[in-house]
Amino acid sequence: MNASRPDKPHLVVICGPTGVGKTAFAIALARRFKGEIVGADSMQIYRRLNIGTAKPTRAEQNAVRHHMVDVVEPNEAFDAARYAAMAHRIINGIVANGRLPFVVGGTGLYIKALLQGLFNQNSVDHAVRERLKAEVRRKGSAHLHQRLGLVDPEAADRIHPNDALRVVRALEIFEQTGRPISAHQGQHRFEDHCYTALKLGLTMERCALYGRIDARVDEMLAAGLLEEVQNLRQVPYDCGLKSMQSLGYRHMIAFIEGNLAWPEVVRQIKRDHRRYAKRQLTWFGADRQIHWLAPHQLQEAARLIEAFIPVKV
Repeated sequence: MNASRPDKPHLVVICGPTGVGKTAFAIALARRFKGEIVGADSMQIYRRLNIGTAKPTRAEQNAVRHHMVDVVEPNEAFDAARYAAMAHRIINGIVANGRLPFVVGGTGLYIKALLQGLFNQNSVDHAVRERLKAEVRRKGSAHLHQRLGLVDPEAADRIHPNDALRVVRALEIFEQTGRPISAHQGQHRFEDHCYTALKLGLTMERCALYGRIDARVDEMLAAGLLEEVQNLRQVPYDCGLKSMQSLGYRHMIAFIEGNLAWPEVVRQIKRDHRRYAKRQLTWFGADRQIHWLAPHQLQEAARLIEAFIPVKV
C-alpha cells in the first residue's frame, strides 16, 4: 500500500475482474468502517443501463450509500477525465463528513485517472524531440514559438520565446497527441487531489471465475436484458453510441437486427465477458501496490484497513 500520509485523504480501492464479487465485498467493508462507495465502472455511470451492467440493486444501494452510478444519459459523452473530476468532488465531500471513501469497480483507467491523472508529461518520443531541437539550432526558438502560437496560443502566452526547452516540450506534446499541452494540463492533471490509497484486489481461480461469469450472463438474460435493450432502442438511442456498444448490449442489438441467432448471442456474450475479465486481470496485475485477496477474505481485508486508516472512521 502507499505510505500513510496524514495530510492526504485516505481511501480504499476495491478492484478486480467482472463477476468476482466486488459489490458484496465492498458493501460489507463499507458498513463496518462507516464508508461510502464511489463506483469506478465505465458502464454503470449510464442511466437506464441496469441489467447488462450488473448495476448495484436498490437494496444494495440502500445498504451503503453509492456514488457515480446513474450519473449520465446513454447518449452523453463521458470519459476518464470527467469521471475523475466528478469523483474528486464526491470523495472530498465524503472525507469532510468524516467517512471513509471506498472506490469500487473494474475500470482500471478510471481508477488510474482518479489516483494518478492520465497525462504523463514524462513520456518522450525521442525522435520528435531531437527533430525539434535540431530545428531550434537551425532557426532559433522564436521560430518554433511562432508555430506554438498557432497550435496552442494559451501555452505560447505562458512560455517565453527564448525558453527553447519548454517550447520544444509543448510542440512535442502536440505532435505526439494531436492536442495542445494546455488542454492536457487542464483536463488530465490532478496533482492537487492526491490521496493515500489502500488497494485491495479480488481474484479467484480462473475456472471458478469463468463459471461465475457464465452464471451471471444467464442471470442477466433471465432478468430481461433483451427487453432492456429493446426499450433503449425505442427511446431511441443510436445503436452506435459507446453505451450501446458495450458488453451485452451490442450482442442484443445484433440479435434484434437478425445478425446473430440466439445460441450464438449467448455464447458470444459469455466469451466476451471472460475475455474482458482476462484483460482486467492483466491491467490490475501490473500494479504492485494491490493486495490480492479472495472474496471470502473479509477479515483479512478488515485487518488491512484497520492498519491503514489513521484513526477509526
